[in-house]
Amino acid sequence: MEILFVLGFFFMLLLTGISVFGILAALVVATGVMFFGGMLAVVIKMLPWLVLAVVVVWLYRANKKSTPKVNRW
Repeated sequence: MEILFVLGFFFMLLLTGISVFGILAALVVATGVMFFGGMLAVVIKMLPWLVLAVVVVWLYRANKKSTPKVNRW
């Protein structure tokens, strides 16, 4: 269904005088913007979990007792 919308939009732009090169350039730019926006959304969604993992590791290392190394040889 979405492909029909894209094709219809493409043909309407052609009928109004926009060149094929302009349409393809807009398509490439829009794809890049949507890709960047999607990656940014994933990073923002994962950020609390990444911060939690860093805090847990930091607390674990801070509270771990240092054990003396034993020479086994």
